[in-house]
Amino acid sequence: MRRMKRRVDADRSVDGSDGNGEIRSDLRDLGFGARVTEQSRLRLLNRDGSFNVRRTGLSFVERIDLYHSLLTMPWWRFHLVVFSAYVVLNLLAAAGFMLLGEGALGGIQETTFTGRFTETFFFSVQTFTTVGYGHVFPDGPAANTLVVLHAFIGLMGFALATGILFARFSRPTAKISFSQSAIIAPYRDVIAFEFRIANQRRSQLIDVEARVLLVRNETVDGKTTRRFHNLALERDRVAFFPLTWTVVHPIDEASPLFGLTEHEMRTCDAEFTVLLTATDDIFAQMVHARTSYRGEEILWGAKFADPFVPSDDGILRVDLRRLHDTVEAEMPAN
Repeated sequence: MRRMKRRVDADRSVDGSDGNGEIRSDLRDLGFGARVTEQSRLRLLNRDGSFNVRRTGLSFVERIDLYHSLLTMPWWRFHLVVFSAYVVLNLLAAAGFMLLGEGALGGIQETTFTGRFTETFFFSVQTFTTVGYGHVFPDGPAANTLVVLHAFIGLMGFALATGILFARFSRPTAKISFSQSAIIAPYRDVIAFEFRIANQRRSQLIDVEARVLLVRNETVDGKTTRRFHNLALERDRVAFFPLTWTVVHPIDEASPLFGLTEHEMRTCDAEFTVLLTATDDIFAQMVHARTSYRGEEILWGAKFADPFVPSDDGILRVDLRRLHDTVEAEMPAN
């Protein structure tokens, strides 16, 4: 009996059923949770892969994650933060030298406060960067002690900035381009939900896996709720990804999209969330990419244009500018 009960529990954990054959929707939401799906009126997943969820309640200290922020922020913001910290540290050091009095630094030629502060600031920069031109020099124990501390901070600061800069360059990330629109296109004897992807990097992705989840409003027992459906794909994994890949979900009788019209897809607030995982052959590490398509971002009666271009040297060429191009297609008769 104990072995049988353990077997039943294992089956539940695998197929997400409640023991009566019914698949529990909350086990297929990929971690969004019931509260998010019931209360959120926005798309769950933005086109850039970010989530429409905000976490609050943490103190300012608990919310500080400088290292992660410096790794993930845009490049322009990273350079702005590093340069701002560089200027602020030297301004503070210059203010410290000024507070020690006029005799703290020798070689100062300016007599006005602004001129002396400017020379002191540039002396601080030279100390911070270990350039040390020698025109201005510290005079006295207090000034020399401040120089020692400032030079130490400079050495540590440059080491940290260099390490973070290297980490940003070496961090493996996927640069997958998703087609701007998904399509409902003719597919064999039926129709299919499709979107197209391409790798924008020169590195190769191997063992690429796609997972597509349909989220839509459904009426259950007179109550409208958001339900989740894993869409079965024609091919959910490719071993190599040198060109483009059109991900296809055939809309047959087993599909949750079967019989759904364009108007019904938009009114039921349908959202197709996409998760891609792959292995970068250069770093030999797993990378991820994600996006989503709303009902209004799906073209009906279209097919993707041919992205291949003629070549005289026999090498197969793909024009990624054609990744988003579509042409009209005749839908099969019902």
